[in-house]
Formats: sequence, structure tokens, C-alpha cells
Amino acid sequence: MAKARIDLSTVGGLGLAAAGILGGLVLEGGVLQDILQKTAALIVLGGTAGAVMVATPWATLKSALRRLWHVLMEPVSNPAVAIDEIITFATKARRSGLVSLDSDINRIPDPFMRKALTLAVDGCDLQELRKMMELEIDMAEARAEADAQVFESAGGYSPTIGIIGAVLGLIQVMKRLADTEQVGHGIATAFVATVYGVALANVVLLPAASKIKARMRQETDRCVLILEGICGLVEGLNPKLIRQKLEAFISVRAVSRPAEAKAARREAA
Repeated sequence: MAKARIDLSTVGGLGLAAAGILGGLVLEGGVLQDILQKTAALIVLGGTAGAVMVATPWATLKSALRRLWHVLMEPVSNPAVAIDEIITFATKARRSGLVSLDSDINRIPDPFMRKALTLAVDGCDLQELRKMMELEIDMAEARAEADAQVFESAGGYSPTIGIIGAVLGLIQVMKRLADTEQVGHGIATAFVATVYGVALANVVLLPAASKIKARMRQETDRCVLILEGICGLVEGLNPKLIRQKLEAFISVRAVSRPAEAKAARREAA
């Protein structure tokens, strides 16, 4: 499996968003205590979590929570390394046959490459190999899409739950209208829940969903690159031609949109 490192864009983005919001508050003459409300946080976090649990199957919810790792951590992968590995296999297969790769399979750390090469060595038909591995890619994309949808749903519920919190706060203010000195302060406090709900949705939940989708697109590109290389190996192409094809493939994928890339993959099959 590929190593991972802390995603500086995620950490930096969260820090920048927090600094911008809190900095704006201070410039407007406010203080941090103005938005530190335990009850508002409880209403927004608890209400949002409860709504998501009602709307989402338990298995999908657990998968989405595990997927948070992909938001905070960035996989360390280099397409050039994968290409070099494929070219090494292609050179050996061209010289000694596909069966000679059988001893190398168990030493391949990447599960997708290991499975594709196993099918190739076992003599699986090229079209069948491509269909099986593309199905695996599509299933992985579907799972990532479902996980991202959990955070998108939470991002939709969170602002509304914040409004509920604000209304609850206003109800308490209305009970104390006789105390005019506390009315203004109470109204300001009531709207903190709305701030929490909107901030949670637009700084954390919706960006997390987008990052999950972006990670999946990167993983799809990597898997398709491997699949194209293994298919070229099975076809017995010259290793130099395989390298040229894969390097060109990287350039094309870098500028193509996901939908167009998937259509191109279908046409290639």
C-alpha cells in the first residue's frame, strides 16, 4: 500500500479559514467569547449527527467516517515508479514469458497491480481481465461517492440545525423581554448556533466531501494507468512502447475531466 503524509492543503485550509473568520470577528470589535457557546455547539453537532444517522445506512456511515483519513492524509505515490515497475515486468515477460512473473506476484505491495498481474499470469483473456479490473475501479468509485454523499448531506443539514438553535435561543430571549438590558445580548447569543451551522457546513463538511472525490479521482487515474500497463504486457507490446503509452496517458489524464476519462476508458475496452 502507498505511504501517506499529512495533507498540508487540508490543515492549512482549515487554519486559514479559522484565522479569516476569527480575524474578521476581532476587526469588527468582537471577542472570541462572543462565539464560544457550548449549548449552540451541542445543538448543531448533535442535531447534524442525528440527522445524518437517520438518513444514512450504518455500514455507509462507518465507511464515511473511516474515509476521513483520506481527507487529513495525502497518499504518497509516484506514477513514474509504477511505470518503471510495469516496464520491469514487461521486459521479463517478453524475454521469458508471462509465467515467469509468477514468482514476483507476492512481492507486489499494491493490491490492484497484484490482482491484475495474477489474472494475466493465470492466462485470463485480455478483454475479461480488463472488464474485471474496470469493475473493481467502478465499485471503488461508487463507494467513495457514497461516502462523500454522507458529508454532503451533513453539510445540507448543518445550517438548518443552526437555525433551529437560533430559534430556540430566541424563545428564551422572548421569555425575558422585561429585562431590556439582556434582550440585545440574548439575541446575539441566539444567532451563534447559526454561525456554527453555516461554518461547519462550508468549512468542514462540504470541503471534506470534495476532497474525498478528488482523492478517488487520483486513485482511479493510478489504477487505470496500472491496468493499461498490464494489458500492454499481456498483448506482448515492446516495453518501450508501453512506457511511451503510459507516459502519454499521464499527460492526457492530467487535463481530462473525470466523465470524459471514464468514457474514454469504456471506448478503449
